[in-house]
Amino acid sequence: MKYPVGSGKLSRSSAAYLFLIPWFIGFFGFNLLPMAASLFLSFTNYNIFDPPRFDGFSNFIYMFTNDWHFPAAVSVTFRYVFFSVPLQLCASLILAFLLNQKIKGLTLYRTLFYIPSLLGSSVAVGILWRQIFSSDGLLNIFLQKLGLMQEAGISWIGDPRYALWTMIILRIWQFGSPMIIFLAALKQIPQEILEASEIDGAGRMQRVWRIILPMISPIILFNFIMQIISAFKVFTEAFIISGGAVGGGVVGGTLDSLLFYTIHIYSEGFLKFRMGYASALSWVLLLMVALLTWIAFRISSRLVHYE
Repeated sequence: MKYPVGSGKLSRSSAAYLFLIPWFIGFFGFNLLPMAASLFLSFTNYNIFDPPRFDGFSNFIYMFTNDWHFPAAVSVTFRYVFFSVPLQLCASLILAFLLNQKIKGLTLYRTLFYIPSLLGSSVAVGILWRQIFSSDGLLNIFLQKLGLMQEAGISWIGDPRYALWTMIILRIWQFGSPMIIFLAALKQIPQEILEASEIDGAGRMQRVWRIILPMISPIILFNFIMQIISAFKVFTEAFIISGGAVGGGVVGGTLDSLLFYTIHIYSEGFLKFRMGYASALSWVLLLMVALLTWIAFRISSRLVHYE
């Protein structure tokens, strides 16, 4: 409904734009303009202290030819994403199935399972994780009590063979957010369909594979995409667990076993003051995530059912 000019009333569209002003300020001021600035800086030699000097594609050429940390960071990040995302989604889906049953105290269980997602990216949890997986940490004490380990415990974070897996376990532990989304999707499945299939003789696993999973496949795709993006952006817990916060020195853990891509960006931009090169690394990360998202959507056209 529109009001006459001079009536002192705003039209609905004008009122909507008025309420959207804070969002526009945040989007342009804290998202679009910084992205445009980083795109410009990626083609410059910029060390924060001196004005940026245009350098063409030098940052990108150096990235793929001379930066030996770059392939290590890509390898660590891709292995982390490849293992952590499917395992996390499987754990969250199984728990969603369990919480979808009619049991007492369901609200309490949902809250308890969601708490790790709220705490998982905090500095405190990163420090706690270091204590659990250190050579004299809780895990080694528990294994010694069971007689599965000698007195000299393994430093799970310090050993390159196990360091990345400590991060993957932490990622799986943060299953609360996708679990809640899966649980909401399971609640939307019409019960009459499941009852009809049971009457027709379909077993529990048949109902899961042929009815439930196809019906929630769009939600599985949504969680998969969101968790991939989130996993590529992991920083806080990786920075703390790898010891990068100690003295502001070398980051990445033992033999770069925890050199995640975001930590490499941080190291180049804020430790070596090569902000132009860090911007170039950031845009390559964006392109990698966009490519994986596009591939996921292409593959999903055969697996996801929207009916």
